[in-house]
Amino acid sequence: MGILEKIVTAIRGGVREVGETIVDANGTRIFEQEIRDAENKLDQAKRDLTEVLAKEMQAAREIDRLSKEVEKHEGYAIQALGKGDEKLALEVSTKIADLASELEVQKQARERFANHSDRLKELIKKTGHSLAEMNRQLIMVKTTESVQKATAAITDNYASSNSRLISAKESLDRIQKRQQDNDDRLKAGETLQAEFSGQDLEEKLRAAGIGETKNAASDILAKLKEKQKEGANS
Repeated sequence: MGILEKIVTAIRGGVREVGETIVDANGTRIFEQEIRDAENKLDQAKRDLTEVLAKEMQAAREIDRLSKEVEKHEGYAIQALGKGDEKLALEVSTKIADLASELEVQKQARERFANHSDRLKELIKKTGHSLAEMNRQLIMVKTTESVQKATAAITDNYASSNSRLISAKESLDRIQKRQQDNDDRLKAGETLQAEFSGQDLEEKLRAAGIGETKNAASDILAKLKEKQKEGANS
């Protein structure tokens, strides 16, 4: 295969794929339109059946008329023979033959119309049942499609909401981490300040009972008693 033929084949393949994609995307609409087209054909078939039945009725009336004409002319021929007018009887017989020939044509026509109408009736009945089933299937297809669209929308909304919740949780975690970092820095600064100013060592000595301690109330009271005793002795 030459390069040009390959290119043409590739283009045809691409067109087919695009066509299939379009058909799949509009499957329900195409299915519904096909049902409508079939219903239009069914309506046309019913109109055709009406025409065929009308022709059958006309043929039946013509058969009835011709049968009466044949019967009437047979009576004429018998009367002519009764009067000895064989020539007239032969002429009437010729008329009877023509009427009988036309009668046979009408009988055949009525039979054809009757057969055709029977086939049309059966076809219309089967087509009607098929279309009724197709319409039920169309309702199911549309319902399923609506449910699937609603489910997809709910799923998308849930996924979007869940994504927003995850994002909010991440924001909260960042805020809490930043606040914890700030708190740690403040505590570290206070610790360093205490170490550099000697406050930390003084606190440790006081806790150990070493170095200067503040006079407790009992110490002050003991000193006051001592002063009172000295004053009494003097």
